[in-house]
Amino acid sequence: MMQIRLRRSALALLPLLCVAQPVSAQPAPSQPVAETVATAHPYLTLEQLRGMYTDKQSRFFDVGGLSIHYKDEGPRGAPVLLMVHGSESSLRTWDRITQVLKGRYRIVRFDLPSYGLSQGPTDAAMKALVPTDVPIALLDKLGIKKVTFVGVSSGSTMGMYLAARRPGMVERLILSNSPSDPVDTSHLVLSKGLVDAMDRAKRTGFRDRNFWDEFLSFFSGDPARISAQTRKEYYDFYRRVPEKNLVGLVARIGDGKQAKVEMAKVRQPTLLIWGGTDPLLPASALAAIMHYLSNAQISKVVMPDVGHYPPLEVPDRFAQLIAAYVEAGTPKLPAQ
Repeated sequence: MMQIRLRRSALALLPLLCVAQPVSAQPAPSQPVAETVATAHPYLTLEQLRGMYTDKQSRFFDVGGLSIHYKDEGPRGAPVLLMVHGSESSLRTWDRITQVLKGRYRIVRFDLPSYGLSQGPTDAAMKALVPTDVPIALLDKLGIKKVTFVGVSSGSTMGMYLAARRPGMVERLILSNSPSDPVDTSHLVLSKGLVDAMDRAKRTGFRDRNFWDEFLSFFSGDPARISAQTRKEYYDFYRRVPEKNLVGLVARIGDGKQAKVEMAKVRQPTLLIWGGTDPLLPASALAAIMHYLSNAQISKVVMPDVGHYPPLEVPDRFAQLIAAYVEAGTPKLPAQ
């Protein structure tokens, strides 16, 4: 497959590029957003997406005036796994893993604001909330006092912030392909298909189905592992009508100076599960996060054939690692 290396100046951080507000979707002042964009591209409103993807496990709760979609499955009284997806994803990242593990764990997962079936942040929510308010409010609503946090990509960063803020709530962390240092994209060698799709998105202001096919294939160790259904879901969820504060709340959890402060506060046992062929976060990123989690007890597993989204690409293997760590591999915390 032909590949192209882009200079840093020519390529913004890819996940941020992919969620950037489409330029052609800006309405005239007198026209509603939904009405305007619908005439240009096949966008879907949140209501339409909820009609398509809400199922019998779907629940909704309110935090800071936002309607957040979540699922709570598995036996009450069982150990709780709180699973958080990354950028460009939804709680459906965990579908197969939930199916495998919900017989012996209670699994709680939710769509971050603006993602999946959750409402995007209003101006009022942007002023009132910080990102960790969402999982804390959900766990308080469900009466859950302690969890194993499982996250991927930027969802892992959420876990470290949560563990630092509420150390008694997070028993252990299982983190996958998480950024720590500001992400450098200068090393990325993009496939020609993704470059063409990005160029087309820039021209049209719309990320079409082919864009998401190329995106998922590029970030996978083996593109054949990403099902047609998953590819369709990504396209559907990210042709959602653009919103004013699309990533405004989630962007407050990121890599950089504050992340390092929060990571130094983490003392919970932590398992790092890394996709070794991740084109965005290579082995050096794994070494960096191990360095910054200097007060945690760390275990690691590198899967050399897997890309940036291990829970999506190899869910059965990921589920086995979760169970092994929770049930047998977690080191004991030192006496207080």
